[in-house]
Amino acid sequence: MSSDPAPSPATSAITAGRAASGRALAPALWASSTWESESLDDAHRRATSVRHGDFYSRYCNPTVRSFEEAIAALEGAEESLAFASGMGAIATTVLALCSAGSHVVAQRQLYAGTLAFLHGPCARLGIETTLVDVATPGAFAEAVRPGRTMLVIAESPSNPLLELADLDELGSIRGPFTVVDATFATPLGQRPLDHGVDLSLHSATKGIAGHNDATLGVVSGDADLLADLWAYGVLHGATPSPFDALNALRGVRTLGVRTRQQNDSARSIAVALGDHPSVGTVHYPGLSDHPQHELASRQLLQYGTVLALDLGDRDAVVDLLDRVELCRVATSLGGPETLLCHPASSTHASLDESDRAAMGITPGLVRMSVGLEETTDLLADLERALPPR
Repeated sequence: MSSDPAPSPATSAITAGRAASGRALAPALWASSTWESESLDDAHRRATSVRHGDFYSRYCNPTVRSFEEAIAALEGAEESLAFASGMGAIATTVLALCSAGSHVVAQRQLYAGTLAFLHGPCARLGIETTLVDVATPGAFAEAVRPGRTMLVIAESPSNPLLELADLDELGSIRGPFTVVDATFATPLGQRPLDHGVDLSLHSATKGIAGHNDATLGVVSGDADLLADLWAYGVLHGATPSPFDALNALRGVRTLGVRTRQQNDSARSIAVALGDHPSVGTVHYPGLSDHPQHELASRQLLQYGTVLALDLGDRDAVVDLLDRVELCRVATSLGGPETLLCHPASSTHASLDESDRAAMGITPGLVRMSVGLEETTDLLADLERALPPR
């Protein structure tokens, strides 16, 4: 066994996931949906194997497998499993581990699509959910019902207010499986498995792929547990496209430099806007006055590429979005373009006003995903768009 230290995550992003590409530097695209078998016995062996790479792409695809291997290396995981979207990853994880009569503990501050899935299809199937406040110490553990709770779900940092779950606290929960949606952090900003969490989940559509040209989800964890998720996922059918996996793997190669630049810009913008008279509250865990800054400093490797601004009311948001020129109005995050969105009208529009209020999503809240433009240009664009000082 080598005594050399493990490479840094940014280096692993360059070196991992190359097994299916031979000596080619660019990843190979395996577009085939099916492979020829040599005999009936060989066909049976392929059909009954776990993730056999030369059988049928719903079961496994070599290009997708390369992406999964790269993410597993970044997460420090035994295995990773890709899906057609982040919601495909969430839905498969919940339905693979829960059944009628199961109980789920989840934080109230979740992506609205996840909440809609828990309150809609899951409730209809007899899966009960208890919501807790992510920032309340011990809330997840206290809500666990021994023998019934199958899954504890956290999203950290949360969408859109960047609230944090204490990952060490989550990792210490025994009984149910624990899963953290770490989309906002990427594997270079946070590794939940290092804290004892069972599963780390991402909408790889966002920062991991990083170019707004791929739709993927991915879950990482113990190999045996991932095999169970795979067995259900084959039936659930949220199959990732090899074309999207190719684009996402390309995105992984530049994840280190992209997130470094975006993190630096996001923190600079958060600091600058914190002093602007037209901005009420700036939500960013890298700010010293963020209520969870100490926790962020302890468990985040990077403070993040997303911040949220409260402008007071919806009219102020409309004015800002009408006036910006460099920042773009769109509902996603993690790409090279800086994007602004109004959560109450987009990401959390499916929730009623009282639910949004309980989550702290006000009519004046704007979410900003910081891209790769020069920080000074972004600040100048915001200064022009906001009311004068």
